[in-house]
Amino acid sequence: MRLAELAEYAKNKYGIREEHKWADFPGFSVLTDPYTGKWAALMMQRWDQETGEITECCDLKCGRQTLSEYRLPYLTESFRMRGQKWIGVRFEDNTDRDLICALFDRAVRSGEQRGYTLSLGSGPVKQSGMFGSVPIRRGPGVRTAQDPDMPDMIRDMIRLYEYGDGSFHQKCKNFYLQGMFMKDYEDDYPWTGQFGMYFPTYHDLNYRQLRGYFSWRKDIRRGIFKAVPTSAAYIYIFELLNGIGVSSAEESVRKLSEFEAGFIDAGIGNPDMKKNIRRWMLDLSVVNALPSDLAVKNADQAMIRRDREIAVLKEPERHTDAEICAAMALFAGAKPENAPVIRQYGSRGEHLFAEVWRNLFTKYGNRSGDIFTLCFGARMRYPWHPLSNAVFFDRGRKHENAVYELDACRRYLCRDGRWMEERYDGLQLDKKKLHEIWHETDRMLRKYLKTGHYLKAKPEEAWVSAYVEAASAADRKEQEEAARPKITIDLSGLSKIREDSLITRDSLLTEADLEEALPVMTEAEGIPADPERAIAIPDAVPGPAADGPGAAFSGQIPSGTVLLSGITPDPVYIRILQNLLDGTDPGPLIREEHLMPSVAADEINEAFFDDFGDNIMECDGGRLLLIDDYTEDVRELLEELNHG
Repeated sequence: MRLAELAEYAKNKYGIREEHKWADFPGFSVLTDPYTGKWAALMMQRWDQETGEITECCDLKCGRQTLSEYRLPYLTESFRMRGQKWIGVRFEDNTDRDLICALFDRAVRSGEQRGYTLSLGSGPVKQSGMFGSVPIRRGPGVRTAQDPDMPDMIRDMIRLYEYGDGSFHQKCKNFYLQGMFMKDYEDDYPWTGQFGMYFPTYHDLNYRQLRGYFSWRKDIRRGIFKAVPTSAAYIYIFELLNGIGVSSAEESVRKLSEFEAGFIDAGIGNPDMKKNIRRWMLDLSVVNALPSDLAVKNADQAMIRRDREIAVLKEPERHTDAEICAAMALFAGAKPENAPVIRQYGSRGEHLFAEVWRNLFTKYGNRSGDIFTLCFGARMRYPWHPLSNAVFFDRGRKHENAVYELDACRRYLCRDGRWMEERYDGLQLDKKKLHEIWHETDRMLRKYLKTGHYLKAKPEEAWVSAYVEAASAADRKEQEEAARPKITIDLSGLSKIREDSLITRDSLLTEADLEEALPVMTEAEGIPADPERAIAIPDAVPGPAADGPGAAFSGQIPSGTVLLSGITPDPVYIRILQNLLDGTDPGPLIREEHLMPSVAADEINEAFFDDFGDNIMECDGGRLLLIDDYTEDVRELLEELNHG
C-alpha cells in the first residue's frame, strides 16, 4: 500500500483532501477532518540515506491500544506526533490496505462530537425524538467541508457509525441506525463505478457512491428500476428487511416482491439474488405471523414444490393418479414421459403407477415402519435462524412462543425465543428405495401391456413385484368388465309397444275372426254385453301328453307366480318357451294368438332378464330361437315354476 491510496480513500469516503501545510517540508501533508478541524493523519515521505530510496509512513490518530490489538511489523510507535492517541504506520509491500483504511475510519471517529437522539423502539416515535432533531453543534474554529459535493445529511450519517466491538451484530446495528436516519433522504447524483462487498452496508460506500445509491433508491421507490451493482442493490433489500422506509412487515414483503419482479425478473439485476430474496420473504412472514398463503406464494418455489410432492405421497387417497405418478417420478429421479406405459397408454399408465404406490402405502410394512417413513423418514426438528444471512438488526426483541404452519410438511415453532423448523429433511430421503419402486413397476408394466423395450429384472427389486401384480390384476379385471356388451332396456317404452301391437293385431283380424275370437257374453255371466267392452278369452290349450316331449312340464304355472323381475309371466309365453324346448315350431301358436314374433321375443327377454342377466331369445326374420347357452337353464326354471 502507498500513501496516495490512503489519501484517495479519505477523499472518496469523507470528502477529505490532502493538505500540504509546510512549503519547507513538501514531503509532509495532513488529512484533516473538515467537520471537526482535527488532524486524523500526518503523512510523511522521507529520504532513506541507507537505501537511497524514499520511504512512506504516517501517524494515525487511532489510539495506542491498536498496537496491542494488531501485532504487525508495519505498525509502530508514532513518528512525529505524541500522546496515547497516535500510532505510526510504515507503508510497505505487505501493508494491509483494508486494515489501514479501517484504522483511518477510527481516526476520523476519534474527534467526533455527538449530538443525536436515537430511538430503537419498534413503535411510533414522536418528531422530537427522530434522528437529526438535535442539530450537531460545531465548535469554534471548525472548518467547513473541503469537498462541497458532500451533503450535510450524508456527512452526518457517516458520523453516526460506531465501531464498538467490531462484531457483525455491531455492523447490523450501525446499518439500522444510519438507515433510519436516512430513511427519507433523496439525492440527484448518478451512480458511477463498481462496488462489490459481502454483507454491504452504507459504511462500505464512499460519499459519492452514497449519493448515487440514494438517487437510485429514489427511483426504485417510484417504480423506476435502473441498473446498479448487485452489492448496492442488496443495501436496499436490507433496508426493507429492517423496516427502513416501510410501515409494516406486510409492506416489506410486498416491496421485496415488487423488487424481484421489476429488477431481477426484468433482467436488470443478478438472477442469483432471487434465492436470497425468497428465503428472506419467508423469514419475514414467519417471524411476523403473516398469512401462510402469502408466505407460500413468496417462498422458494422449489422448496414449496418439494413439500407438495411429499404431501402427495404422504396422503395418496387425497390426490389424483397423475399427481401421485409425478411425485413418484420426481423422487425416483425419473421422467414419466420416458416410461412407455405412460407414453402409449396415457392416463391408464398413470393409474397403474399410482395404484402400485397406493398398494404399497396400505399394505407394505415391517419393523422399520410403513413405506412412506422408509422412503422419507420422520418429520424432524432443526434449529432455524431467520434472517441470519442478512444484515438485520432485531433490536433485542424476544419472540413469544408460537407455532406457524406453512404447509402439510413444514412448520416453525418458537420456544423461549428460539426458533425451530420441522420438515422432512433431504438427508433422510431414501432415493434408492424410491428408484427401486419406479424401476420394477416400469419393468413389469411394460411386460403386462406388451410395450416392448423390456427391462432386466433386478433381484433387489423383487420385493415390489407383488404390489405391481396386484395393480395389474385389478386393471385386467376392469378391462374385462369394460369389454362386456352393455344392454340397456328402456322399460318406459314397453307399454307403448304393447298398445301398438294390439292395434296392429286388431287391424289384421277380419270380422269373422273377431266374431269367433270375441264372443259376446251376457251380464248374467259376469261380462258386459257391450261389444266395445268385450275382451278376448284365449281357448284353453291342452298340455302335452304324459308320455310326450316335455312331460315334466304341464304347460301351466301356478297362479300368481312372479319372476325375479317382478313380472308375472304370460301363459302364452310359457307355452312358446316350452315349444322351443320340445323342438316344436311355436309359429302356429304365435299366429293363433295374433302375436308379432319380435314383440314376443322382447317381452320374454324382459320378463326373464333378472333371472338370467341376459337375453334368452332372439328373433331372426320372424323366427323365434332360444339361445343355446340358456336352454338347460330355461328348462330348469320352468320346472321350478311348474312344481311351485
